[in-house]
Amino acid sequence: MKKIFLLFFTFISFLEANTQTNLFDELLQTHVSKDGIVDYKSFKKDLPKLQKYISYLQKTTLDSSWSDNKKKAFWINAYNAYTIKLILKNHPLKSIIDIKQKEKSAWEIPFSKIGGEIYTLDEIEHKILRKQLFDARIHVGVNCASISCPKLERSAFTEDNIEKKLSSLMKSFINDSSRNKISSNEIQISEIFKWFKDDFTKESSLIDYLNKYSEVEINSNTKISYLKYNWSLNGK
Repeated sequence: MKKIFLLFFTFISFLEANTQTNLFDELLQTHVSKDGIVDYKSFKKDLPKLQKYISYLQKTTLDSSWSDNKKKAFWINAYNAYTIKLILKNHPLKSIIDIKQKEKSAWEIPFSKIGGEIYTLDEIEHKILRKQLFDARIHVGVNCASISCPKLERSAFTEDNIEKKLSSLMKSFINDSSRNKISSNEIQISEIFKWFKDDFTKESSLIDYLNKYSEVEINSNTKISYLKYNWSLNGK
């Protein structure tokens, strides 16, 4: 009987997770363009739906049996959902960097409740995703709500789609001339590659990493410079 109850509880939890992830997916497809531009004004009207998804995050504790891909998808979705909620709470605004609370930046405010614990966005990104679930592609998964940030994926991440989506997002980001300007002998790239250089050079050089996704073959001795980051809101 105990085993049957456990299986039933696991099945119900699975259905709940799928239902709530589908809800977040629906919200992203409704309010985010193919270019990653968010219609925050219309999104604000769906705040109750977003809150329903966030309520699911608040009561969900990660299971040790989850695969790394499932954990990664969960935490990236959580980061993006809470970032959107923070923007909507302070909307209208020109930039996420305008958000301050007791001298703390948007990334330092402890407001993201997950599984009964409170996190900052920085803790989710740096202590969980980058440290426990390392993958340099995480930097195109989490979204900082800014123009220069890799575009916000307009669908939720799942255990099954995250590998394909992160690779697709990285390829799209690196080959986006508004965010990275690449030629064989000279590149001007996002400051993300400077801020998190250690992540991108963990296994090889930065040029080698870029060449995994770049449509233009970059020479190994190519001159590298960095584009100024545009922190303007990624909104309409």
